[in-house]
Amino acid sequence: MSKTYQSINEKIAAGKAVVLTAEEVIAYVDRKGLEAAAKEVDVVTTATFGPMCSSGCFLNFGHSKPKMRITEAWINDVQAYCGIAAVDVYLGATQLRHNDPANMYHPGEFRYGGGHVIEDLVAGKKVQLFALSYGTDDYPRREIRTMVDINDLNQAIMVNPRNCYQNYNVAVNLSDKRIYTYMGILKARMRSMTYCSAGQLSPLLNDPLYQTIGVGTTVWLAGARGVVYSQGTQHASLVERSDNGVPVEGAGTLALSANMKEMQPEFVRGASFRGYGVSLALGVGIPIPILNEEILRRTTVRDADIFATVVDYSEDYPQKTGNTLGRFTYEQLRSGEVDLLGKKVPVTSMSSYNKALRICELLKAEIQSGRFLLSEPSQSLPAAQDMQGLQSVGPLR
Repeated sequence: MSKTYQSINEKIAAGKAVVLTAEEVIAYVDRKGLEAAAKEVDVVTTATFGPMCSSGCFLNFGHSKPKMRITEAWINDVQAYCGIAAVDVYLGATQLRHNDPANMYHPGEFRYGGGHVIEDLVAGKKVQLFALSYGTDDYPRREIRTMVDINDLNQAIMVNPRNCYQNYNVAVNLSDKRIYTYMGILKARMRSMTYCSAGQLSPLLNDPLYQTIGVGTTVWLAGARGVVYSQGTQHASLVERSDNGVPVEGAGTLALSANMKEMQPEFVRGASFRGYGVSLALGVGIPIPILNEEILRRTTVRDADIFATVVDYSEDYPQKTGNTLGRFTYEQLRSGEVDLLGKKVPVTSMSSYNKALRICELLKAEIQSGRFLLSEPSQSLPAAQDMQGLQSVGPLR
């Protein structure tokens, strides 16, 4: 049995496609059997919601009168990159607000930054643009201060170099003091543990060998129709995997883009991490076409079948020792408590399973209504790629 993207899209357009979420498909295959289910099911929707630091957006403000070539810009006092055309800027999610004390008084609060500006724009709020220039003959203006919202911009395009990590570390702290990380606040002496994944709902855990998700795949990015425009930065497929092909560490990543004017505010949220910095929490949904039995079988992966690796963030992570402390399934992690090194440790999640499931349902509804068609990748994600480290020279500072 095999299907094609074209045949599935024809069923979607006719309103006849059978679409299930990544949670629903597990019980469906248990009940129907793999062979029968593969003939019936056309699409499985996957999703994740959580912090995605390597995110940002290109903004075009249009030309003022007289014209200005922007060389420095701040949006709500958050600096944007201006090393491109006259009125284009790039705003990164983790950029701090101007004069934020950061960790001068540790732990810093990091109340506002790039991710919050992006949230405000998607929510339709007015933001302040302050920009400077050195002035040229054709762009004489040297300064501007004005208020804009997303509808005043010609384009607001989210362009994220790394989203949707395939799997990720589980973080603990073995030291005698509390530490502040991008995995949240970790209590001393392993009195807390955090993880960040939607587990059995997560896109690349349902397509572990990148058989359907690749460059050109259409995605649901915070409610907007988006696309995978490249492998994500730090994509590293040459990692240890379980017998089911699912990695037990980071592995694959996706670079995503979509029109911010089409996004839903619920799924674009600025985030503050005490003692660490700011970020952006995003919702991403990706449909998986059921072209054959093997692809369907991989979408039936359960939390009980997916392992994540525990790392000490007080020493082993910052010093890049490569040491690990153990592994747990997402079923164990989602239980809220695990036993590590003879100690019961409470577990919390940095991502939202409930929001991911809601995205699966929203994407399912769009496909069933014929409003979301699938796209065949123009290029596969690298299946045998390692990640290099940075070789440093000189004193450690």
